[in-house]
Amino acid sequence: MNHKNSYYEDVYDLVREVPYGKVTTYGIVADALALGSARMVGWALKQCFGAEPPVPAHRVVNRKGELSGRIHFSTPTIMQELLESEGLKVVDHKILNFEAALWRPE
Repeated sequence: MNHKNSYYEDVYDLVREVPYGKVTTYGIVADALALGSARMVGWALKQCFGAEPPVPAHRVVNRKGELSGRIHFSTPTIMQELLESEGLKVVDHKILNFEAALWRPE
């Protein structure tokens, strides 16, 4: 059994639950899965492009609300553009009103 793939799929499944117009953090995903670290979640999301169904990786930010993963998208502005298309405001690569936009799994 390939544990890496099952971990990645667990990350993808949880990130797919993040509602439109909301964000979560790498650490919240890691804590919810009770396995791995925020960095491992980042590594998993770095590999998600092309996954089916799609994984809204743009909705995962760092603990400060910063778009730290933006460099892994096809262009460095795509992450911000996707978040803004969902009604979020981003200034200097950081979510405004971060706490209001933050989603935690049940």
